[in-house]
Amino acid sequence: MTSHQWGRVDDDGNVYVRTGEGERPVGQYSEGSAEEALRFFTERYDALAFEVDLLEKRIGSGVMSPEEAGESVSTVRAQVTDANAVGDLASLEARLDALAPVIEEQREKRKAERAQRSAESRAAKEKVVAEAETISTGSDWRNGANRLRELLEEWKAIPRIDRPSDDALWRRFSTARTTYTRRRKAHFAELNERREGARVVKERLATEAEALAGSTEWGPTAGKYRDLMRDWKAAGPAPKDVDDALWKRFRGAQDQFFGARDAANAAMDAEFAANAEVKEQILVEAEALLPVEDLEAAKRAFRDLADRWDEAGKVPRARIKELEGRMRKVENAIRDVEQDQWNRTDPEKSARADDMITKLQEAIDQVEADLEKARAAGNPKKVADLEENLASRQQFLEMAKRAAADFS
Repeated sequence: MTSHQWGRVDDDGNVYVRTGEGERPVGQYSEGSAEEALRFFTERYDALAFEVDLLEKRIGSGVMSPEEAGESVSTVRAQVTDANAVGDLASLEARLDALAPVIEEQREKRKAERAQRSAESRAAKEKVVAEAETISTGSDWRNGANRLRELLEEWKAIPRIDRPSDDALWRRFSTARTTYTRRRKAHFAELNERREGARVVKERLATEAEALAGSTEWGPTAGKYRDLMRDWKAAGPAPKDVDDALWKRFRGAQDQFFGARDAANAAMDAEFAANAEVKEQILVEAEALLPVEDLEAAKRAFRDLADRWDEAGKVPRARIKELEGRMRKVENAIRDVEQDQWNRTDPEKSARADDMITKLQEAIDQVEADLEKARAAGNPKKVADLEENLASRQQFLEMAKRAAADFS
C-alpha cells in the first residue's frame, strides 16, 4: 500500500481520498505503479483547484454578474463534492463557501446601481415630459416641432424604468406631442385663412393703385395713395410669394405716379425760378419800407408791391415758405404801426378820457368847497381828511389828462 497526505492506494490498485468524514474511493489505477496512480488523481485535484482559483479571480474582478457567479459556484461545487481526485477537497469547498458573501455584496451593489440608474432614468424622462408639456401649451410654432423631435430622440436614448412608470410617462409625453401638433395645425390653418383674406384685399389694392398710376391730379391722387398704403398695412401678410408679387405691382404703380409728379414739379420749379428772382427784388423794396416813418406812404407803397408780387406768379415749392414769410413780416410790421395809431386816436377812448376829466374836476371843485367850510369851522380832523382826498383826486386828474393827450 502506498500512502499520501490526502489519500492512499491499496495493493489491488484502488485509490482513496481522505475527507473529514473518512475515506472514500475515487477510482482504480491498474496500469501503473501506486505512485503513478496517486499522481494521476492528485493532478485531477490540481485541475479542480485551478478551476476554483480562476473562479475566485473572475468573481472578485466583477466581470461576472451575481447570477452567473452563483451558477458557476454551484457547478464547480458539484465537481468538487463528487470529485474523483486526491487532495484537500474540503479547503476547495471552504473557498467556494467564502465566495457566497462576495457574490451577495456584489448583488446588493448592483441592485443599488440599478436603483440609481432607474432613478436617473426616471428623472431624465420626467424632465423630457415636463419640457414637452411646456411646449404643448406654448406658441413657438417655428422651433417647437423641432424641439419635440429632439426630445423624442432623447427619450429613446434613456434606459427604460419599471413598466408601469415608463408607460405612464410615455402617455404624458405622447399626449403633449399630440396636443402641440393639433394646436400647431389649427394655428397655421387660421393663419392661412387670414393670409388668403389678405391676398384678396391686396389684389384689390394693387389694382386700384395701378388705375391711379397715370393720374395728373397730383394732390388728390397722392392722398388716395396714402389711403391705399394705410389699407395695405392693415390687411396683414398674404402668402409670401403672392405678397411679394402684389407688393411689386403696388409699389410699381406708386413709383410711376410719384415719379411723374416729381418730374412735373421739377419742370414747374425750373419754370418758376425766374419768378422767384422777381419776388426777391420786390422783397428788397418792401423791406426798405421798415421801420415805418410815414404810415400812409408805406401803405400805398406796399399795396403797389403786393400787386406786383401777385403778378410775379408762382415760385419753386422749396422757396415758397421763405419768400412768403419775408413778405408777411413787412405786411405785419405796417399793420402793427397802423393799429398802434388807431389805438391812440380812437374817438370812443378819447371821449371816455374827456368825460373822466370833467367828472374828476367837478369832484375836486366840490372837495375844495367842503375844505373851505371845514377850515372856517375850525375842524382840523375834517380838514386833514379833505386835504388827503383832494390830493388823491388831483393825482388822478393829472393821469387822466396825460391819457387824453395821447388821443389828441
